[in-house]
Amino acid sequence: MLTYNDLVKPSVLKQPIYQPGRPIELVALEFGLDPNEVIKLASNENPLGVSPKALAAAREALASIAYYPENDCYFLREKLASVRNLAPEQLIFGAGSNEIIQMLGHAFIEPGVDVIMGKSAFISYKLFTLLFGGNAIEVPLIDYTHDLKGMAKAVTANTKLVFLPSPNNPTGTWNEEKEIFNFIHEMPDHLVFVYDEAYVEYIDNPPDLRPLIAAGKKIICLRTFSKIYGLAGFRIGYGYGNSELIDLLNRVRPPFNVSSIGQAAALAALDDNEYVEKCKALNQSGMKQLEEGLESLGYEVVPSRANFLLVRFENSDKVYQYLQVKGVIVRPLKGYALEEHLRISVGTEEQNNRVLSILAQYQK
Repeated sequence: MLTYNDLVKPSVLKQPIYQPGRPIELVALEFGLDPNEVIKLASNENPLGVSPKALAAAREALASIAYYPENDCYFLREKLASVRNLAPEQLIFGAGSNEIIQMLGHAFIEPGVDVIMGKSAFISYKLFTLLFGGNAIEVPLIDYTHDLKGMAKAVTANTKLVFLPSPNNPTGTWNEEKEIFNFIHEMPDHLVFVYDEAYVEYIDNPPDLRPLIAAGKKIICLRTFSKIYGLAGFRIGYGYGNSELIDLLNRVRPPFNVSSIGQAAALAALDDNEYVEKCKALNQSGMKQLEEGLESLGYEVVPSRANFLLVRFENSDKVYQYLQVKGVIVRPLKGYALEEHLRISVGTEEQNNRVLSILAQYQK
């Protein structure tokens, strides 16, 4: 009798599975801990949670949950276009920016297509490239930072997509605006440059690629409401670029892919600038607190402009398990070719102090 493995596409059997940060409830169950005492610093979530305005809007939207969501995110699109000084037709929305990466795969990746990315970059770039039968060309980082010159050298006639996250997840490193602009100006016409700005709200004066998009460069920028806006559970992100590119992606976008509650929460979050500034300030002070504390304990910390730190340990597996037993969840990084490192999200002052206190007791 044939099995499902005999029927499925062969590429699926070789497809890696995404490994997220472990949820609080499972860690508490495994180690006999009180879930209220477990802190999760594994997935770069906002330690202050969702903005009050977004939460109120989401609760109100529940009253209409029997209806399908607005398919084109009309009201959110109009609001965001005004906020970001874009035309509404330049925007596309997804169940997180992760879904827009998948849309790019549907539209551009097939067997024989090369997709360039950093070796230790967000794993979804590689996963979707492999899923659609493309060749994942992974360029090693230099000092934990994307090597744009190396990526330019990796371009071939078969290359269609180049991914650059800045700041990069999981290293927290970034590329300067001049370097990024030079890469875009020199890239051949058959490439689409995918610029992942998931952590852009944590940066002062970030690179602005909108003038290059307006000049006709083949670019799509990705953003998310999951990080500083605290809407990770609603799964909503967006991309912006040339309207012709957005039209192509809408052809492969699933219908009703963004929930009505997510749309309502995101719409309200855009008006909660005071909350965003509060979260940004907390992140900056927390980053300093964690970085100085970890370095004082003798650990190597990679400078970051995101909301997490990449930290090197002599035995990262042992430290990861030790922290879990103590009720702290962080992120191991074997799948990112960073076996000696853990990624630690910036928490509240109290949460950061707890991590530092536990690590101070750890016997190296």
